[in-house]
Order: sequence, then structure tokens, then C-alpha cells
Amino acid sequence: MANYRKIRAIVSGGGTGGHIFPALSIANKLKELNPETEILFVGADGRMEMEKVPAAGYEIKGLPIQGLQRKLTWSNLAIPFKVIKSVRMARKLIREFQPDIAVGVGGYASAPLLWAAERLHVPTLIQEQNGFAGLTNKILGKHVDSICVAYDGMEKFFPADKIVFTGNPIRKEIVPADEAMRAEAMEFYHLDPSKKHLLIVGGSLGSGTLNKAMKKWIGDHCPGGENLEILWQCGKYYKKGVDEFMAGQQPTAKIRHTDFIARMDLAYAAADLVISRSGASTVSELCAAHKAAIFVPSPNVAEDHQTHNAMALVRKDAAVLVKDAVAEEELMKTACDLLDKPARLAEMERNIAALARRDAAQTIADEIYKILDSKKK
Repeated sequence: MANYRKIRAIVSGGGTGGHIFPALSIANKLKELNPETEILFVGADGRMEMEKVPAAGYEIKGLPIQGLQRKLTWSNLAIPFKVIKSVRMARKLIREFQPDIAVGVGGYASAPLLWAAERLHVPTLIQEQNGFAGLTNKILGKHVDSICVAYDGMEKFFPADKIVFTGNPIRKEIVPADEAMRAEAMEFYHLDPSKKHLLIVGGSLGSGTLNKAMKKWIGDHCPGGENLEILWQCGKYYKKGVDEFMAGQQPTAKIRHTDFIARMDLAYAAADLVISRSGASTVSELCAAHKAAIFVPSPNVAEDHQTHNAMALVRKDAAVLVKDAVAEEELMKTACDLLDKPARLAEMERNIAALARRDAAQTIADEIYKILDSKKK
């Protein structure tokens, strides 16, 4: 599409990195295609996007919307009032900003913003990252102009004529590692190229299950880890406890634990195998990086969508799944067994590479312009 004219886009959603990073990727692509394009983000007050989006150089407005708590709590009684207030605020933001299109990426703020946009006759698009659609997007999907998806079979959740298969937009620095990049990763993380390397990604807050599995393995004297070096992202929430645990250990494997990994591109490049939850953005990044992976789907997510994400790869022999309930006992044994099978790892890398979609942000941007062009006719 040759004519990427200046547009005004409002992008809503967030709550987790799995929503925020795709939203930023879409925004970055729109700005790349036309630097004069104006973008306003709308998020939920107090959520991660209110910090991450300004750090990426974009303006963001917060809505008081919140999700329903699973346990009985007084805060649930305030939700209807917050929804009403959020819709009113969303309508006001749309009237002030006058967007050409509203884009929703999932998360609390998407619902009131997209609902208001549709009623104010603003063209709308949603991007569903997961293999099992969230409730917000399922409701919105009946009314929006286009639905960009990353998995096959999404007509179970959305009108088939609105679905566009795009894949998930990811950070552009995530690429398959060549020898030079792998050498840079070894130097950056002070690793021995002659060893095997395992990356454990618990997310920014961390994963209690993955951390427990590591602690048990270390406490058992690291069976199978004699020739192994590990990068372990334990997460901000767990860092202090892991520090205290590691202070009393002398593991036979070389283990570097940290709350946050700034150079994830180099962490992927160093890894022979990755252990991770199976959030949609992480799955897409592993496909783009061509990395063999063991997924431990989180049981604490709506509609068990992380299991659906993982199984889409497991069915194509591109990943291995270890259930959360048995991870403490089985995860590290499974990882060490796989690391002893280079041919199996190479096969998994080939299979996951075949699922990579590096052009997702461009495809979504083209769909945005296609919608706008159709509205002009």
C-alpha cells in the first residue's frame, strides 16, 4: 500500500506486557509509515501501561475501569459505576482527539473505548493475541470493522468475514541469532560458549511455579546440570526471596538470577532452550527467535488461554508442555533431558521457526488503512 497518509489513531488496552507490547508495536509501525501520524493511548488507571507507554514516548490517558475480582470483595460493587464513568470519559476523549480509527488490543480499557468509538461512528479494529479469545474482545468483535488474529480457528469466537490472520506484533529486535549475535550474548552475560544454556522467563513480576521448580532443583544439587549455565528471570515480586535462598546455596550449575532482563534479544540468542509461561507475546517472540521451548501455562488466566496458546505449538511439535501442577517435580528434569538431545532441539527450532510472523505490525497497519479507505467510498 503506497499511500500511508497522516492519520489520527487512538489505541486502547493494556494491563499486562502481553497487551502493551503489541500495542506499542502497532503504534511504532504507524509512526514509521508516516511520522506525522498522531497517536493517543488509553489505558486503565494504576495499570502497567500508565508507566510503559509514556516511557516509549507516547501520550496516554487513564480510565478508572477495573476487572471483576474472582473472590468476593467490596471493590466489585464499584465496577458498574466505574464502567459508566469510563464510557463517559472515553466519549469525551474521542470527541476531543477526533481519531480516524480506534484500535483495541484487549485489557480493561478496550471495552469502554471501543464501545464509545463504535457509537460515535469511528472505525474500529481489535487485535486478539491469544488462541482463545478474551471476553472483552468476544463482545467487541460483533461490532468492530476488523479483527486481527494470531491463531487458526478463531471463527469459533468471531464473525468469520471480519477475521484477518496477521500474527502478533513483537519487538523488532527479536530476531533469529546468527553467530555474531550469539557471541555478543555470551560476552554480555559472561557465559561459556562451550556449555549448554537454559533461559527461564518468569515475566516482569515473576512466576511462583517456575521459581519453586528452580529452588527444588537447586536444593536437590542440580541433577543433570553439571555442564549447564542458566539465566533465571525470577521477577520483581520474588527477587528478595530468591536472593535469600541463593545466599545459602552452592549449585553445581552456574546460575545467574535477576528480576528483569533488559536485553531479551541477547538472552534468547544465548539460550539453547527456553522455559516460559505461554502468554501470547512470549509465544510469538519465541517463534520469531526460532527457540525451542518448554511452556508451563499459567492456571491463573481467563479461559485458560495460555494452555490454548501452548497447545497450538505442541500439536505442531514446536514446543513441549509441562503442566503447572507438576512443574515443581518434573520441569527441570524435562529441561535437562531435552538439553541432552541436540537433534530433538534442532527439530523443535525448525518447527517453531515455521510459525514465525515477522510482518504482523505491517499487516495490521495495512488493515487499518484498508478500513479507512473503505469508509471513504
